[in-house]
Amino acid sequence: MSKSAVSPSEARRWYVRGRVQGVGYRDFAQRAAVQLGLTGYARNLDDGRVEVYAVGPPSKLSELAGMLYRGPRWSDVRGIEEQEAAITSYDSFRIR
Repeated sequence: MSKSAVSPSEARRWYVRGRVQGVGYRDFAQRAAVQLGLTGYARNLDDGRVEVYAVGPPSKLSELAGMLYRGPRWSDVRGIEEQEAAITSYDSFRIR
């Protein structure tokens, strides 16, 4: 039986804009997601945004969203687009 059968999981995707590349934002997102027990990834996009995809319980995804708005010390988050997403299984949370 998979863990998701015990605790319902959802997936969300965030597109974060502002000064979010070259300031440790993906590392920050990874640490936050791992702390919350989420799986997925964070990656830089060619247009300067960072994409964060995470799978886990809705309450933990909401906690992550709040952390993503704050970002690491040197970032300057100017906006986040949040989307529901299809669930894709990952063993951990990775930086791409």
